[in-house]
Amino acid sequence: MTDAKPPAWTPPRHTAVLVLADGTVIEGFGLGATGEATGEVCFNTAMTGYQEILTDPSYADQIVTFTFPHIGNVGVNPEDEETTNLKAEARVRGCVVHAPVTAPSNWRATGHFSDWLKERGIIGICGVDTRALTAYIRENSMPNAVIAHDPEGRFDIEALKKKAAEWPGIVGADLAARVTVKEPITWRQTTWTWPKGYGELSERDERYHVVAIDYGIKRNILRCLADVGCKVTVVPADTPAEDILALNPDGIFLSNGPGDPAATGAYAGPIIKKLVESGKPVFGICLGHQMLAISLGARTRKMKQGHHGANHPVKDFTTAKVEITSMNHGFTVDSESLPEGVVETHISLFDGTNCGIALKEKPVFSVQHHPEASPGPQDSHYLFRRFAQAMQRATNR
Repeated sequence: MTDAKPPAWTPPRHTAVLVLADGTVIEGFGLGATGEATGEVCFNTAMTGYQEILTDPSYADQIVTFTFPHIGNVGVNPEDEETTNLKAEARVRGCVVHAPVTAPSNWRATGHFSDWLKERGIIGICGVDTRALTAYIRENSMPNAVIAHDPEGRFDIEALKKKAAEWPGIVGADLAARVTVKEPITWRQTTWTWPKGYGELSERDERYHVVAIDYGIKRNILRCLADVGCKVTVVPADTPAEDILALNPDGIFLSNGPGDPAATGAYAGPIIKKLVESGKPVFGICLGHQMLAISLGARTRKMKQGHHGANHPVKDFTTAKVEITSMNHGFTVDSESLPEGVVETHISLFDGTNCGIALKEKPVFSVQHHPEASPGPQDSHYLFRRFAQAMQRATNR
């Protein structure tokens, strides 16, 4: 017999930190890529679709905190990617999750979430009280921060605090220029259906030609356009209006994207104004909605916590219906700045912010939310049909 005591338990060494610009340090355990990255921390309330969220170009230069505790448990697969420009200069900078990432458990999974993050250079941290971080953001607004992962747990906290405090942030940043395609592409893929997967729009079913200006467009937006008979030509964000009109489109689409709409609007606004003046149907989503408003003379402003999730109620004044929508934006159109001739068509029932506009005299409209979902509800898919109907009236076919 021996009186030797078992060794005392020592907590595992933290291998990742999230350092906020105000000096707050949050410790956890690293996932994915190693190193450091700066970004704006936001929270997303969706319970599904983490892979689609992290490949949405609208999250460029952001660190996404997931409020749902179990992230990564269904693995990853190549069908759930949302970015169109795989070589984009900007992308999501990091992710914050609560529970440790388990082995994938889903019939569609082709890989582990942490390996997928590493392949894409995305730093992750788990073991974080994400509800507390969400509450912090709600009280203090979306902070600038540094996320860092070192398997040995070696961090210069003071240097990270300085880096977070000095990062200039997203206000004033034209991030669309860093995510847009460099050359035009043609899109015909349709949405995913069981058991076939993604389909392809045939030439026989093509009814309209749409030119989509890419400020960070999601693939599922393009698929939803193809579903209503649109062959889509995707063009870079700075394509002149004359070049777009020379393609003889039946309609023009203004895509979602990241960054400050006022910064991108400095060059995109005059282009959009000419396109509106052409009389062709125009449909915008998210950043495209904000820049359409700017081109018409309205203003945008930064939100305190933004809207990020797949459960946001929006009222459509044109139908008096309430829709549950997917959202991702940190700026909003100031509804009080809407000029004469522009009507507010949708509002958020969370905070009353603007979620849609339309011109009284032209087939031009836009929404702040994401009707294509992915992930999220499909309540707003009718907007793509509304766009197709506008093109039908304009072309008489």
